Formats: sequence, structure tokens, C-alpha cells
Amino acid sequence: MTRAARSGLIEPLEQYLVHEVIMGMLSAEYGGSALVDRWVQDHQKDAWRKQAKASGYRARSAFKLKQIQERHKIIKLEDSVLDVGCHPGGWAQVAVELVGSKGKVVGVDLQSCVPVEGANLIVGDITDPFTQQAVLDAIDTEVIDVVVSDISPHITGKWDIDQAVSLMLVADVFDFALPILKYGGHFVTKLFQGVGVEELIELVRPHFQTVKRFSPMASRNSSSEVYLVCKFHTPKRGPDWEIRPAFEAALEERQGGPEPLDDVEPAKSTFTIRKRNTPKE
Repeated sequence: MTRAARSGLIEPLEQYLVHEVIMGMLSAEYGGSALVDRWVQDHQKDAWRKQAKASGYRARSAFKLKQIQERHKIIKLEDSVLDVGCHPGGWAQVAVELVGSKGKVVGVDLQSCVPVEGANLIVGDITDPFTQQAVLDAIDTEVIDVVVSDISPHITGKWDIDQAVSLMLVADVFDFALPILKYGGHFVTKLFQGVGVEELIELVRPHFQTVKRFSPMASRNSSSEVYLVCKFHTPKRGPDWEIRPAFEAALEERQGGPEPLDDVEPAKSTFTIRKRNTPKE
């Protein structure tokens, strides 16, 4: 038995194989019913949570960033990292491990969280200019190497509204971070699949050499979340570089154009309808 196995840390490939074996056994017993899927989902959820606790991480989401890093290699030693939506601190913990003692990690979130050793965590709204300035002061450099964002809006329970607000928030984070992201830097953000995702991705593509979607194994099976991994920033300049205005325009076009204006003066026309004369009997 390997050291990782003894400590309860299952590598992604090993976990996948275990998942497939269990699914095969239970499907044979229960005919592949929805109950089997639910059992596996609950088991995975508990496994990641237990694994996070055993590893000293504050949340199971820490393994999402670890799996993104394992696959895409977005953070290296001595990097400067901005962690947007850092509460409860799991991603900041992982980022600190990856950048080492000579790196820098700055986190920001509306909710305060217990300090993470090696990270500077700021409480505030990333879309607020005051908070943005506090983040810039904490970064204390002209550019940053990596931006990671696990940000999520306040959930109302109405999926269409929550998903739309989430995408707008992602667009806002792009607009704040792109000007300070170094040439060749990387950006990772959470998205919720749904209306507008394709439009947002197409707007982001010109800013990076590669843009790919990735679903970590630590994500819940029932979740619609996916992570957009944008690598090798190639700064786009000009009046139309901002994501949010272009995204709003794209959604407006998708929905059939802007709302009609009430105070528009009707156009004048010389067109008239002529009545057809019918012969009298």
C-alpha cells in the first residue's frame, strides 16, 4: 500500500477507477437506477470533505484548485496570485503552498475569513473602487502573474437569475483583473453553465492564447459549475477591450435587440392607402 493510500489521499486516476468499479457493482445489483448515482454522489461529497479535513484545508473546494493546477500548471514558485472570492480560504491555502515563501497571495471576498498564513486577505466587494484600490495596494506591483476566482453571487434560489448575475460578476472580475495581469499570465474562473456562457467565452478568447473548460473531480456531480482556464495572457488594447459592456450587448442581441423606446417620434411617410373603386351595378 502506498503512503498516499495509507493517509487516505486518493489520486484522481485511482479515484476514477474506484468510481467505475463501484458503479459497475451497484449497477449490476440495482440495474443502474438513479439511486446508484445518488449514492456515488453522496459518497464522493463526503470523501472530499473528509479528505480536506484530514489535509488541513478549510473546504473541499481546495481540491478543485489542486486538480486544476495538476492538469493545467497555472501557478509556479514565486508567483503573485490574486484569489477573488477567497472565503473560506481553501484556495488561498493551496496558492500559498504553490508560490512558496517568495511568492505573494492576495485574496478578496465580501465575507471575512480566518487569516491564512502567507496570504493577505481583504474584506470587500471586488466591483467597488475602494476595494479595488485596496487590492492594488496589497499587490504592490504593476502586474500580477495569476488570477483565480471561485466567486459566486448571493444565491436567490431562482436559477435563471442566479446564473445571469454570476456571469455578470465574472465579466466584472475580468475587467478589473485584465489590466493588471501580466503578459503571459493565467486566469481561472468558475462559471455556471447556461445562457450566455458561450458569448462570454468568445469575448474572453482574444485576450489569451488558450481558453478551455475544465471540470475538477472534486466538483459535485449535481453541480453545473465548470472552470474556465485561460492561459498566456495577450493584452488587448483599444476602446473595446472591456468584457462587461460587450457581454451585455451580446446578451441583448441574443434576446432580440433592445427594448423599444416610449418617446421615439414616429417617422413621417408619404405612403398612403388608396381605396379601390368598384363599379356600380
